Amino acid sequence: MSRRMALSVAAGAVVLVGAGAYALAYAGEQPPALTHATARYTAPEGGRDGSLTFTAFVTASSGVKDVKVLAWPQNSSLGRDEPTAKDMAAAEPAVCKPFKKHTATCTYTVPTTASDAESAPRGVWHVAVLATARNGTIALDARAADFLVK
Repeated sequence: MSRRMALSVAAGAVVLVGAGAYALAYAGEQPPALTHATARYTAPEGGRDGSLTFTAFVTASSGVKDVKVLAWPQNSSLGRDEPTAKDMAAAEPAVCKPFKKHTATCTYTVPTTASDAESAPRGVWHVAVLATARNGTIALDARAADFLVK
């Protein structure tokens, strides 16, 4: 093999290895992904509290660090300007349990008293979710799930 050809092959190998390393690094920086998000609202009845339960699968290649949840009524100031990551900083955390290697099942449950239900705006509510991966990347879904308060 000529010197020129050997140099070309070596340069090509370096380029391919570099591109592969870049692709792997880029894949590791992907934001968390939220799937199968559901919200279930049960109104208080007969002296028993109701509840709001939100559940979702969260996948992050570096692992799931935390998930924050905020329920908000469509007919509110957030209805005009959906929650931002900054708004979500004070939101309550979901409880996340490992499901698969890079996926966690995250659940948020809050009880609803009769007085809570009486003062809550009627209509459609949305659940906003901020997921943070261990590598610091975030994903915000301002309308991850919906439920109805009658």
